[in-house]
Amino acid sequence: MTSTLDAVRPTDLRVVDADTHLTERHDLWTSRVPAALKDRMPHVADVDGEASWVIEGAVMGRAGAGGVVDKQNHKGRSFEALYEWEIDRIHEAAWDPVARIEMMDEAGIFAQIIFPNSVGLGGQAIAEAVPDAEHRLFCLQVYNDANAEMQAASVNRLLPMAILPAWDVDACVREAQRAASLGMRGVNMTSDPQDQDAPDLANRAWDALWEVCSDLELPVHFHIGASLTTMTFFGNYPWPSHDEDTALAIGGTLLFVGNSRVVVNIICSGMLERFPTLKIVSVESGAGWIPFILEALDYEMDENAPKLKERLSLSPSGYFKRQMYATTWFERTNLPTLVAAVGEDNIMFETDFPHPTCLYPDPLTSAHANMHELSETTRNKILGGTAATLYHL
Repeated sequence: MTSTLDAVRPTDLRVVDADTHLTERHDLWTSRVPAALKDRMPHVADVDGEASWVIEGAVMGRAGAGGVVDKQNHKGRSFEALYEWEIDRIHEAAWDPVARIEMMDEAGIFAQIIFPNSVGLGGQAIAEAVPDAEHRLFCLQVYNDANAEMQAASVNRLLPMAILPAWDVDACVREAQRAASLGMRGVNMTSDPQDQDAPDLANRAWDALWEVCSDLELPVHFHIGASLTTMTFFGNYPWPSHDEDTALAIGGTLLFVGNSRVVVNIICSGMLERFPTLKIVSVESGAGWIPFILEALDYEMDENAPKLKERLSLSPSGYFKRQMYATTWFERTNLPTLVAAVGEDNIMFETDFPHPTCLYPDPLTSAHANMHELSETTRNKILGGTAATLYHL
């Protein structure tokens, strides 16, 4: 008899989970620097009775669980887990690479792309907390070094994306080059470097970074909520009278489509025209909004920016299919039509483990239910084939 898992994952397919998170260990920084520097690194301390990440007197945020799956393999109430749990409540796979690999083996997942928690989804928390740029860069590099070592120890099954120092274009170029030399397979960028007193991403000053990422085949990732600006939106999306659970659902829903802002700005910046081999990934944003946004942008450029459209050799959907990717995990309605519109080579599967919307505990059964109308060829691309190519697996 063919099992559900066998139906969705043929034996020759290695499933790649394109968006997960790893809760930072409390000694991630302090265990990696000389004793004289420990107090200057991010560390966990009690702040008003709450375990918090602190660096040089500045509080970066709660040192929480960073997820909703507990040690008994149950998903907890999201608001409570995110704002009340500490790391001792979360499943070991949320923070321990060895336990993560064991969980992946049980679930039938070969590799996972990993994004941060405490440092900000685009590294913005470190940038906000540390005023000295040189020390800020050192903290970020310690983080990237630790992740590169984890990737090597996992034999390229855990693939964290390197965070870039978005406050400095030249420093971003150097760190992208360094990340590639460490074997890392992509970079994680904030969508709003202007929050950190750098040029915005439409500025041609960033062309040096796009050139390096193109040449080194490092896809550039924009995770939802990866800037101070977008997290401000998250807090303001719900109307004030909603209860806390409803507000979390509203904020989470609108964070998904918040990445439409990133996609539209990237296309209009001309960076994809100038760097036709540059790859961009919209992470944890879903895919259902993409056809509408691209069609809307095409129409809006005709109506309001015809000179811009004349300078671009492709339509918005043409750029997306050539150079951009989205991730999906819960979507199932009219999926064949959606995949045809976005491109079967432009969508990757994710679980979002261990965050509130994650597919847990049986992600591939959920994937089978969602994707059963797709052809086996298309399904295999989404579940792992496209990611294997993008990340050189």
